[in-house]
Amino acid sequence: MRVHDYSTLAHLECSREGTRHDADVVQGTSPAGAPLLARYDLDRARTLVTPDDIAARPPDLWRYHELLPVRDPAHVVTMGEGMTPLLPLPRAGARLGLPRLLMKDEGLVPTGAFKARGAAVGVSRAAELGVRAVAMPTNGNAGAAWACYAARAGLGALIAMPVDAPEITRREVVVSGAELYLVDGLIGDAGRLVADAVTRRTGYQDTSTLREPYRIEGKKTMGYEIAEQLGWRAPDVILYPTGGGVGIIAIHKALQEMHELGWLTGPMPRLVAVQAAGCAPIVDAFDAGLRTSEAPADPHTVAFGITVPKALGDFLVLDAVYATGGTAVAVTDQELLAAQHALARDEGTWICPEGAACVAAAGRMRESGLLDGGEEVVVLNTGSGLIYPDTVVADAPVLAKDGRIP
Repeated sequence: MRVHDYSTLAHLECSREGTRHDADVVQGTSPAGAPLLARYDLDRARTLVTPDDIAARPPDLWRYHELLPVRDPAHVVTMGEGMTPLLPLPRAGARLGLPRLLMKDEGLVPTGAFKARGAAVGVSRAAELGVRAVAMPTNGNAGAAWACYAARAGLGALIAMPVDAPEITRREVVVSGAELYLVDGLIGDAGRLVADAVTRRTGYQDTSTLREPYRIEGKKTMGYEIAEQLGWRAPDVILYPTGGGVGIIAIHKALQEMHELGWLTGPMPRLVAVQAAGCAPIVDAFDAGLRTSEAPADPHTVAFGITVPKALGDFLVLDAVYATGGTAVAVTDQELLAAQHALARDEGTWICPEGAACVAAAGRMRESGLLDGGEEVVVLNTGSGLIYPDTVVADAPVLAKDGRIP
């Protein structure tokens, strides 16, 4: 393959005003302060690759490289991320009244969470454009992923996370050699400190959520994979745990691209933004029929990855939900932890609390009649439960070595 056929990236587009911007220089947000979205020459892509071609490629996210932003395969930074299982959940589905329930399990990617997808593509493109180091605030998983991929690319990494972020993600950042700071506050407070540091450091790129254009491109491959794994068709409903919202925005973008390519036909799946009741700005905005959200006064949830009081791309999340006839659902910490434990007993899979929120929300939607039980429903588990050991207490009796198991 000729290098100039590897990607059909054309330009970047302001998500609010539609203005075009150069994709081949380092970019942040648009002049309007909105996220920039990568746009491709889809007519050309259609001539370069077909779903049959993709089927013969290695089972990682780079199988969709014509629809990804890295122009030269020599700049691809990978640890084999992508092509995670789409697991049937027969026992959980029967219990919830959703016999066609499936789970896209992102707990099996490098670094243990779906954030590895965004890091793989974001770091690869940053390296291709000559960035020396990446810098970002994080609730844990994204910082761990970007730190590890930066190490693999030979780039520096500056990570700031709230002091309450999961301990394991903190250790992932440290072991990869990144510069880590803990902040006595929320992710927005960490973001302000990172933004200030980047202005004083040459060669550093602020890779905060939706403040660079390519994290979303890595995450959209979840949408491509779901379609491919179902034989190039879409399910009826996709539930996604929503904090910064990149995942649900990305899956919507993938669905739109696949429709335009002719790889998908028929109606869009209904997209459901799932949040925790202790931090549910998207749900509140949806319930009020609004196009943007307001930060809650006291955000808190055990599902730490979705503790995002005010997302830069909130309007894009809401657009995705409205455009697909979807909805937004909040579940309590008690409900999501119960769903996490029940799913492990049903199916043997220990998922993260954010993913468990989707399982709880699916059950809630079935109970309320928003789902009738006939739909094919995909829940996204965005990470391994192993990252959150504190969500399970393992008390067991201790036996004397000459004792007896009852």
